[in-house]
Amino acid sequence: MLMMKLSRSFFFSLFTAAVVFAPAVLRAQRETQAARQNVSEAHVSAEDLHRAVAPQVKDLTIDENRLRTHVMRPQHIIGVISDRGREEGKLEFVPKKGIFGPRVAHHLDVDAFTKALHAALKDQVAGYAMRLRQHGQTIETLEWQWAQTPQDGSEGWNPDRLMHVASVSKLITAMAMTKLLNEKNISYDAKIINYLPTYWAKGSNIDKITFRNLMTHTSGFTSDTDFESMKAAVAAGVSTDPNAADHVGHYHYENMNFGLCRILIPVINGNIAKGANFFPPPLTFLNDQLWDAITIGGYNQYVQNKVFAPAGVTTATLDHPGAGVLAYKFPVSTAGWNSGSLESVSGGAGWHLSVDQLLGVMGTFRRGGSIMSPTAAQTMLDNGFGIDLVGVSTPAGKLYNKNGLWHDASVNGRTEQSLAYFLPEDMELVVLANSPIGNPEQFFRNVVTQIYVDNIK
Repeated sequence: MLMMKLSRSFFFSLFTAAVVFAPAVLRAQRETQAARQNVSEAHVSAEDLHRAVAPQVKDLTIDENRLRTHVMRPQHIIGVISDRGREEGKLEFVPKKGIFGPRVAHHLDVDAFTKALHAALKDQVAGYAMRLRQHGQTIETLEWQWAQTPQDGSEGWNPDRLMHVASVSKLITAMAMTKLLNEKNISYDAKIINYLPTYWAKGSNIDKITFRNLMTHTSGFTSDTDFESMKAAVAAGVSTDPNAADHVGHYHYENMNFGLCRILIPVINGNIAKGANFFPPPLTFLNDQLWDAITIGGYNQYVQNKVFAPAGVTTATLDHPGAGVLAYKFPVSTAGWNSGSLESVSGGAGWHLSVDQLLGVMGTFRRGGSIMSPTAAQTMLDNGFGIDLVGVSTPAGKLYNKNGLWHDASVNGRTEQSLAYFLPEDMELVVLANSPIGNPEQFFRNVVTQIYVDNIK
């Protein structure tokens, strides 16, 4: 265990510098793929820490206590199952009843859709909340049963309950990544190798991967999304062989693609120098520890300031709030699951948002102009950045969707699920549920999308 004692005078000197540590004790902890390992004790002076970090980290306040307790691969993320993007579920939806007449005449029967959706979900989930907006205004709301059951806290569902939205976090990361690239005049087809940490080894064909590849899951990566796993995957390289199971240009849904975005965003934004190499061997593990914690902080700060703040969202978090929604199996027969702080897998997952907050972000992104212009937002959707269903044709127009699922590693099968839709007619729809859909389980996106299509008149 490494301990760095920060003096009071050092705290004040850092407070006036670009990087800030709160006074405490810094412990570096390293996580292996399966279990936590303690490192040998070392002694690093406050002056050495300041000398190593301050010149390479800018415009970012760092909570030293979080650095001290930061774990790169915490036990509670091991074995968790997430969704698989377009690799599961239907990609096309046909109304059960034929629709005739010119497309411009078709519209969603909102009342029929709402009633059909509630009928499909009410006896098949632990609880859920849904809200539909048009032109940014709420036109329908549904809320049902428990966000936390009576044995866990008796919190009913409503559109203000924060839940881990799982892979819908990719949509948020795509907004941030796209906005930053546009701000810096960097092409979506620029190579990511120019912005990766210099001290990382780069394997074969890493120089072929673009930002577009990351945001459309065509990078060729197949890896977990914690820092050490991503670093190892970059060192291993990727294939360009079209006959290989995974190769650059081939769609394969991986959280790592957006995990890398959370590292790239602070580098491009100037929060951390890509050449930052804080400590030489034998303290190399500290580079990983500090890079991981600092880039999580930089990613969080950028998203909070540039995506959430313009939408008026102030309580979004990568940690699990005390009154946050818990995940259950269905039928409910066990205590709920708190999936915990998910900052170590941020980028591809991790954000805790309410139905209302997510709709606020989506509406501001789509038409508000303060995250990016409406034209740039539509281009991002058409590019498929952070999206699963891209421009799916319906009788009312094109539909865009992002799906999210987080399923615990135990036999209990407790699940939290999210759906975000950009619909025709200037509508946005969000549905959050805190269990599987039915038993046997139905695929959430299939259920909701089919009900939407079936109620276009």
